[in-house]
Amino acid sequence: MKNFRQGKIKSIIESKVIETQEELASCLKQMGIEVTQATVSRDIKEMQLVKIPYGTGRYRYAFPPESNHLHNESRMQRLFREVVKRIEFSENMVVIKTQPGAGSSVAFCLDNAHWDEIMGTIAGDDTVFVVVRHKEFAEDIVQRMDEMAMGM
Repeated sequence: MKNFRQGKIKSIIESKVIETQEELASCLKQMGIEVTQATVSRDIKEMQLVKIPYGTGRYRYAFPPESNHLHNESRMQRLFREVVKRIEFSENMVVIKTQPGAGSSVAFCLDNAHWDEIMGTIAGDDTVFVVVRHKEFAEDIVQRMDEMAMGM
């Protein structure tokens, strides 16, 4: 749910001028997503949103200029190509085996890719556990990951 909600926040921030957390919560509620102010505040922090000036003395939420480093498709491909050893799935669970020490980097990339099909990740030293929203998506997700690992 968090990835889905944060994806919606990203869409809202990119399409509207949002000056306050209350405005953001209101937009989410209009989309049928019930949130508290505390949840919105945590999402803003996790997504590293900042307030930028946009008029005479007014500020709006935006992604920081350097936020593009959080997710970059070519960087993700390079990481997968360099560190992923094996990807397997069963039902709605995917297990990614990596080089030692690379599990958290792969999980971070997947979390910041905001793939709607992925609910979340858990990283170990050389293993990433990925929960896919529906088992019907698992094979497609694994294929996308395999293609990245092979440099396609």
